[in-house]
Amino acid sequence: MGSPYAAPDTARIRVLACGEPERGDDAVALAAVAALPEAILGRVEIVRCGQLEVDHLLDVPEGAPCIVLDAAVGVAPGEVVTLSLADVAARSGGGAPRSSHTLRPDQVIALAAALRGAPPEGVFVGIGGAAFELRTGLSPAVRAGLPRLVERLVAEIERLAPGSPGR
Repeated sequence: MGSPYAAPDTARIRVLACGEPERGDDAVALAAVAALPEAILGRVEIVRCGQLEVDHLLDVPEGAPCIVLDAAVGVAPGEVVTLSLADVAARSGGGAPRSSHTLRPDQVIALAAALRGAPPEGVFVGIGGAAFELRTGLSPAVRAGLPRLVERLVAEIERLAPGSPGR
């Protein structure tokens, strides 16, 4: 599902913001996107996806970078983690951050990599969540870690931007 945040553009970095706004810490990716500076929003295409699905990754244009942004379980609440999508796919036997969704991100990314021939260029940026119940709002640990998540997201966008030294 597209987003009103930015029009699709293959030159932009695609941010797949995963989560459900009514499920506690699962809403953190949407909160992080809402906190991005205007100048950064102009450099990205935000795609809101309740749950990461293979089609989201197959739709990433060849050679275009993407960021999967989500709350994670198996990571200390409020701790921010960053892994390349290739590393996440390689951990499909376990050890990867897990979202609160049905199919784990490592499985989705590994399947997309198999169908594409390789995972999309990019990273998983996540924050450990504590509470995913309906209508609970962000937990104190995730609320406190949100600024670090936004900082990491901005840093990854700048690193992956076309023409940056990291590309």
